[in-house]
Amino acid sequence: MTVLVTGGAGYIGSVTVEMMKGRNIPVVVLDNLVYGHRQAVDAAIPFYQGDVGDRELVKEIIAEHNVTACIHFAAYAYVGESVTDPAKYFANNTVQTNELLNTLIGAEVKNIVFSSTCATYGDPQQIPISETHPQKPVNPYGWSKFMTERILETYDTAYGLKFVALRYFNAAGATEKCGEHHDPETHLIPIILNTANGEQPFVPVFGDDYATPDGTCIRDYIHVADLADAHLRALDYLADGGESTHINLGNGQGFSVYEVIEAARKVTGRSIDVRVDARRAGDPDRLIADAAKAADVLGWTPTNSGIEMIIRSAWEWKQAHPNGYAE
Repeated sequence: MTVLVTGGAGYIGSVTVEMMKGRNIPVVVLDNLVYGHRQAVDAAIPFYQGDVGDRELVKEIIAEHNVTACIHFAAYAYVGESVTDPAKYFANNTVQTNELLNTLIGAEVKNIVFSSTCATYGDPQQIPISETHPQKPVNPYGWSKFMTERILETYDTAYGLKFVALRYFNAAGATEKCGEHHDPETHLIPIILNTANGEQPFVPVFGDDYATPDGTCIRDYIHVADLADAHLRALDYLADGGESTHINLGNGQGFSVYEVIEAARKVTGRSIDVRVDARRAGDPDRLIADAAKAADVLGWTPTNSGIEMIIRSAWEWKQAHPNGYAE
């Protein structure tokens, strides 16, 4: 079984590909390198630069490598940008994905693990959030993933395409080889570590008057290696004849912005200045996953759940790769 990994040069995709190589799972990567990094993928792994909507290219890859399953990471994921340029997000995340699905079906590839998001839920009505929580996205990024989930459901019914849609909460951390390098960087932990490293003067804290113990937002952080493991378990689940389903991936516990900053001070041994700015529109007080279904269906539980452990892995990667993949 060769697995096509789209977006395999991105943050979560590259860690998953690294894990697949370590487990001797045949893999081929497709990435357009708009946000991914060629250096994040081992040179020994077959790599194609291109778009998932390029049906001729995808057909060529499937035929040449005897692809039998797909993990689909490739997507744009900047929430703010999705608000100012929704056309970009629907064209890439939904339309291009639809073309990929059509190509897979035409080539008789009937198993796909889809990188979805907790952004499909929108503002939480209860905490923790389970898979039965209503889906009411509040931004185009969330809608682009929501619509793809609906397409997958109809394609299962009509064409027998089996899927697992994995709804991530907050991916974080690094492995020894692969880490987080975005431009621009919008994720909290890399911003904190950039500040600890003297690359920026302070960490912007967007609001300190939320209904939480210290007034800052609480989020569910999950180590990227745990995410990668869940994808491989989802592949096995589908290969064993599992039915299509949607599954949350999170730790089931939350940490506030100030708690994450304090943990980073302990890990790095450095002072980290903060500046409180205005709230961002649409930021809920808490986002915490109910991940019980992942344990029940996939036999998956996170093993790197401590926030200091997550931060330490990211800090060690940053110290070893001071310029990220740019070097």
